[in-house]
Amino acid sequence: MTIGHHRDIARGRWRDLSLAEQFGNVGSEISRAIRWSTKNPETAQAALYRGLELFDLMLDDPRHRQSVARLREIARAREVAVDFLAGSNEYGSTGPSLQKYFDHFAVAARRAHHASNP
Repeated sequence: MTIGHHRDIARGRWRDLSLAEQFGNVGSEISRAIRWSTKNPETAQAALYRGLELFDLMLDDPRHRQSVARLREIARAREVAVDFLAGSNEYGSTGPSLQKYFDHFAVAARRAHHASNP
């Protein structure tokens, strides 16, 4: 996938983010896609594509390549998001279940940030 919307992030800043921060950013786009899916499918699709770009940046991050389990988690989360938003929803996901999954990462990233910057 080509990097269209996240050029600045792809240039290096992305690799400065923790796993939780990366998943939190992906979750923001997936959440946007879910929220717009019934209101404006074109906007939802654009958010999904931005989320997929971020997933691909995660999969290309050398830090994650050191762990097969981590790569598997990222790839499966990507697969489930695509299945829910653009597929047949074979996994039986719901908007709230996906939101809950990504929210855990956002909360962890926020806690880590506050712990390092009191």
